[in-house]
Amino acid sequence: MKIKSIIVDDEKIARDVLRNYLGKYCPAVDLIGEAENIREAVPLIKSAQPELVFLDVEMPYGNAFDVLEACPDQRFETIFITAYAEYALRALNQSAAYYILKPIDITELIAAVSKVQDGILRNEEFDRTKVLLQNLKLNPEQQQIILPTMQGFDIIKTSTITKLQANGNFTDVYFVDGSYRMICKFLKHFEETLTVPFVRIHRSYIVNLNFITSYTRSAGGFVTMADGSEIEVSASYKEGLLKALQVRGLGA
Repeated sequence: MKIKSIIVDDEKIARDVLRNYLGKYCPAVDLIGEAENIREAVPLIKSAQPELVFLDVEMPYGNAFDVLEACPDQRFETIFITAYAEYALRALNQSAAYYILKPIDITELIAAVSKVQDGILRNEEFDRTKVLLQNLKLNPEQQQIILPTMQGFDIIKTSTITKLQANGNFTDVYFVDGSYRMICKFLKHFEETLTVPFVRIHRSYIVNLNFITSYTRSAGGFVTMADGSEIEVSASYKEGLLKALQVRGLGA
């Protein structure tokens, strides 16, 4: 199976390196075109109808998200290429998008292409781009997150999540209706992905500030959640919690 693909990157050297890597290490990729900016990328995507786009985040005349917004009716997977470790990575993680940091690591490239190929083979009808673009426009409490399941993915409003608890190599995600799901991601992944009102308060817990009913300073400090559970606040996370509560007018 060949995956019709294009490269969009304003740096010729970067395109040359990626083209070379794909030719050597990713035989499933059929490279059918290249563009160096948004003005070239949009018409190329619409005419070539690629299944996969390797998309640089920062380019002249616009960025990667401008390209996606200009192609709302085109269905393709995207592997984002970026030199900026922090730029938009929360949004990319929330949408379960694939991204690779520059300089490109061959192992990461192969893994990303393999995931795209597996998704295409399973004929997954799953629009990561839609979730990504929505999250970029919404405030944090209106955003969604994509949670992987054994069957595929669930798209969840972050406002329905009350807390997250580390569970070995997994994370238990708890919801306002009292249910929970065990997700095959470390808690660290969610710490890097979720923004306020989510705050890490313990090596094993991230909580949604909106569901804290009280904070008690005694016994080292703990919070009481809306479901009645009490969670210890570790000393290393206490200052961050108190600052977050004060910013939201919930703390003294």
